[in-house]
Amino acid sequence: MTVTDPSPVDPSTVGTATTGTATVDTPAGTTVLAKFVDPLPIPPRMRADRTDPRPRFTLRTEGVSLRLHSQLPPTPLWTYGGHFPGPVLDLHRGQRVHMTWENGTTTPYPVVSAFLADGPGNPSLAMNDPGIGLARPVKGVAALPAWQVTHLHGAVTGGGNDGWMENAVLHGDAQLSEYPDDQPAMTLWYHDHAMNITRLNVFAGLVGMYLLRDDEEEALHLPGGDREIPLIVCDRNLETDASGRFTGRLLHKTTGTLPFFGPYTLVNGAIWPHLEVRPLWYRFRVLNASNARTYRLHLLDEAGAVVTGATWLIGTDSGLLGAPLPVTGDGLTLAPAERADVLVDFRALRGRTLRLVNSAQAPFRGDPLPPGVKPGDPLPASRLPEPDVLQFRVADLPPADTFELPQTLSASYYRLTHELLPADHMHRVLALAADADGTLGLWELGEVPASQAPTGGVEDGIIQVTDENGVTTTYRRLARHFDDQLNWRVRQDGWEVWKILNLSGILHPVHIHLTRFQPLSVDGYDTAAFVQSQGGTAPGAPVAHLESLPIDPTLTGWKDVMRVPPGTMVTVAGQFRGASGRYMYHCHILEHEDAGMMREFAVMPGAVMDVGGMGGM
Repeated sequence: MTVTDPSPVDPSTVGTATTGTATVDTPAGTTVLAKFVDPLPIPPRMRADRTDPRPRFTLRTEGVSLRLHSQLPPTPLWTYGGHFPGPVLDLHRGQRVHMTWENGTTTPYPVVSAFLADGPGNPSLAMNDPGIGLARPVKGVAALPAWQVTHLHGAVTGGGNDGWMENAVLHGDAQLSEYPDDQPAMTLWYHDHAMNITRLNVFAGLVGMYLLRDDEEEALHLPGGDREIPLIVCDRNLETDASGRFTGRLLHKTTGTLPFFGPYTLVNGAIWPHLEVRPLWYRFRVLNASNARTYRLHLLDEAGAVVTGATWLIGTDSGLLGAPLPVTGDGLTLAPAERADVLVDFRALRGRTLRLVNSAQAPFRGDPLPPGVKPGDPLPASRLPEPDVLQFRVADLPPADTFELPQTLSASYYRLTHELLPADHMHRVLALAADADGTLGLWELGEVPASQAPTGGVEDGIIQVTDENGVTTTYRRLARHFDDQLNWRVRQDGWEVWKILNLSGILHPVHIHLTRFQPLSVDGYDTAAFVQSQGGTAPGAPVAHLESLPIDPTLTGWKDVMRVPPGTMVTVAGQFRGASGRYMYHCHILEHEDAGMMREFAVMPGAVMDVGGMGGM
């Protein structure tokens, strides 16, 4: 195993044990961090010899204090290997990795967790995100132990290696996992997945990237070395003292279990950094590691105009596309946990200064920008007070790059359709819905025979759905929260179609462990008939199909996270190949996951299911 650190950042600055910008007092007494003063940190890489078929790695979690901005005090964090984000693991397909995740964390819980205050609140938790006000601490968070478990997101691995959320370990113990890496080239990532506190452990810094390569990808000779750069994007909030000065501590402030949205954007652990690039092609491995924030990314020039024609999407969550896809002026959208493999051609931009900005309102529903608003404009009423993400400074040098954009990327890629599925594929129906008290859940639905369909009023857990063919089906809720009974057993190597109907009011990014999938269709539904206060629909008043919607081209690659907007049914299909055991699927808004939007399923050999009489489950 080798560890390399290509970061040009001085060890005494951002992202090391010591790095915002100097604070500036405004007339209102708040503080401001200057933008684009710190260089983008580059995480170190952990590699294994290509000839080693069974490399072994150890990553130890540690509590350290790092500067997130050169004008901030050091911020207490929990990290992998002392880095935030953790080291990039860089492997080749077929290298069966034996991973030891050691819990070496001895420092107190680093996150200040708070609810918005109903009354005066705690002045020490006053924050400068507009219109949000004061807060009060969440009881018990400060005393939480370092209870951690790591999930390699996107990995095809046995259930015992997957990072089951209740199999977390305390200080001094270790989680042993094995990753076969028998998958195509893709961008994976690792993060904490501990039951009830994933939102806090990830927020504390327990995230990192994992790159998997194969011969097909390497034959493309894509930009590499210092021109292949991870961009791990997330948002955070910062505690201030009674005088409005930053303390350096992270503040996870929400209204109860609603999603977290912070006013400060970090890339590779630095707030609003800059990156100096040459007028060449670059490859960026982009990950949205935020708890809840969706990003719609645009590249802007000095005048604030969108730069088009320079950016190409070449891969999604689970591998390369068949051909490059231009990123249009509409931007590139990434919900939490989504990844994008992107090429940027800086040759025609020599000597320019560019900004990467976010235009996604929060909570995100997929809505376009309001009339008169352009990318780069602040939207404080939509929890986007600062749209800036990263600044690019393109050197004024003669372009000398022999790389040419390939017309074909992955010859093994194909667009999945229902007609290509084997005849024995299974169908599942899932609804994303809220209880009367607003608690969100994953409603696994089972079909009710017409002879048993209710004929009276609304019944809790009974919903009717009319599909695109005008056929109305009655469903009964079988489960909704994590501790409900296990219903779904999947045949190992079997194909499945999941119909996901969003009856809630916001977009949910749904992650299914073990498998990769593609969307087959996206359909709009009239969900007004769903009576949340009673948990169902009235007989004869179904949730009804409205229209078939186009599929965003950026979602047609292989995925392991699917955005499901409100009022839609998104149908996905995938194969549960290569491993077996018990797994999870969940909303990847971490506050939702911790609050109940997570369920389990089991993958079993078909012969075992048949002997046990489980063949149709």
